[in-house]
Amino acid sequence: MLFRDAEGRVLLLEPNYREGWALPGGTIESDDGETPRDAARRETVEEIGLDVSPGALLAIDWVSGPGRPPIASYLYDGGVLAPEQLDAIVLQQEELDSWRLVPAAELDAYGPPWLTLRVRAALAALESGAGPVELVDGLPAA
Repeated sequence: MLFRDAEGRVLLLEPNYREGWALPGGTIESDDGETPRDAARRETVEEIGLDVSPGALLAIDWVSGPGRPPIASYLYDGGVLAPEQLDAIVLQQEELDSWRLVPAAELDAYGPPWLTLRVRAALAALESGAGPVELVDGLPAA
């Protein structure tokens, strides 16, 4: 989920199990028949304690890499969080160390390149209203 504050900064999470920062979200529990939208909501509740219905689909990103199976990542608009929502964030202690609001211009310092590219593409889609973008490893699909 892509959450922002009133200043347009992006909510990022610092996982304790790997390098780099992440967006709220996670893996679909396919045994339960969970959809990507359902998973985004469930994972957001688990990771930051906020129950927010996912908004518009902003991007679908096909991510591949050596030593792991490829995944399709769905990125939904989480909206602009009010100050009281930001104050209510409770991190999932087993997986997360901290959270931060990051200006779009500073995203490169926080995540793997494909995540930064995905977030920037989603922000552009949100601003233009053009609908979801199709990405491969964070870049527009051919």
